[in-house]
Amino acid sequence: MVSVRLVDLCKYFGSVKAVDGLNLEIKDGEFVVLLGPSGCGKTTTLFCIAGIYKPTKGRIYFDEIDVTDWPPKDRNIGMVFQSYALYPHMTVFDNIAFPLKLKKLPKQEIARRVREVAKMLQIDHLLDRYPAQLSGGQQQRVALARALVKQPDVFLLDEPLSNLDAKLRILMRAELKRLQKELKITTVYVTHDQAEAMTLADRIAVMNEGKLQQYGPPDEIYNRPANVFVAGFIGAPPMNLLDCSLVERDGRYVLDFTSFEIELPRELGEVVRSRASSSEVVFGVRPEDLKISKGPATSAIKGVVYVTEPLGREVIVNVRIGDHIIKVIESASTASEIAAGQEVWVVLDFNRVHIFDRKTGKLVV
Repeated sequence: MVSVRLVDLCKYFGSVKAVDGLNLEIKDGEFVVLLGPSGCGKTTTLFCIAGIYKPTKGRIYFDEIDVTDWPPKDRNIGMVFQSYALYPHMTVFDNIAFPLKLKKLPKQEIARRVREVAKMLQIDHLLDRYPAQLSGGQQQRVALARALVKQPDVFLLDEPLSNLDAKLRILMRAELKRLQKELKITTVYVTHDQAEAMTLADRIAVMNEGKLQQYGPPDEIYNRPANVFVAGFIGAPPMNLLDCSLVERDGRYVLDFTSFEIELPRELGEVVRSRASSSEVVFGVRPEDLKISKGPATSAIKGVVYVTEPLGREVIVNVRIGDHIIKVIESASTASEIAAGQEVWVVLDFNRVHIFDRKTGKLVV
C-alpha cells in the first residue's frame, strides 16, 4: 500500500483551469472522497493520479516517489469508471482476468486470483456468463473485481455507483466500505453525492471550480464548514443561509435581515464583530438544528408556515419569515398538527448557528 501526495497540482484545458493549485495528502490505506458539483475538477484530479492526464503544473507522489511522468501501466493502480467498460464478447472470468493476461502471469495463478476476488465480491457463480446476461449491480461487481485482481497499490473510482438504482446504490455503498477496510487499499473515490461521501470517506476533499474548499473527516465538514460554499453543499436539505448585517445598538448586537431582526448573545456578537471584515455577514443554521414552537419562546422568530414536505419519519417545514423561507426538520409526530398558513415561532440554538464573512465567504464563528 502507498500514500498519495499532490503538490500544487494544476491541469488547464486552454483557458479553463480544471484543477488549480491543489495540495492533498492521502494516507496509506485511507479512503478519501473527492466531492463537488459537476465541473469542479474532481474527475480531472483522479485522471491525473491515474496518469491518464499529464498535469500542466505540480507533482504527484506515491509514497515519496515522484510518479508525475510515469505512464498508467507503471503506477499499479486499479480503476473503476462510471461506465463499467466491460468487454461484451468476453465472459465474466475473462473480463476479470484481462489485466493479469496482459502481465503474462501463469494460467494457474490467473485462475486462482480471479476465483479469489470473484468469491470476495460474491460473483463466483457468474464466471461463465457474459456482461449482457448480468444486472447493473452484477456488472458493477465485475468491474470492481477486474480492478482489484491486479492487487493495486491505489484504487481509483470515478462515480462507480451512479448508474445503479437507489436501493442497490445503498447496498453497494456498504459493500465497498467493507471491502476497502478489509483490503486496506489506499482509495480515491469521486462523487457529487454527498450522502455517498459522508458514509464512505475517512476524509472528504470538497472541491469547487478547481480549488480545494475544505479537507477533513465527514463530521468536521458537516459541523464546521470552512466557508459558505461547503455549508450550502453539504447537508440534505442544505443549511439555511441568509444575508444580513451586524448592527450594534445600545450595547446590544443585532443581525438585521431587513424584514426581521435577531438579537445575538453579547459574547457571540463581540466575536463576530472582531473577526468579520465588515458588518456584512451570512447567517447559517441547519434545518435539523431548529425547532418549531406554536407559541412565543426564548430566542425564537415569528413566521408563517409556507408548505410542509413529508418524508415519512420526518417532515421538512418551510417557514416564511419576512422575505425569507427557512427550512426546519421536525419529527412526523410533532409536525402532524402543523399546516400551511399557520403562525409559528422558529426557535434558535445559538450554539448551533454559523456566521460567515459575506466578502470572503469564510467561517467567522
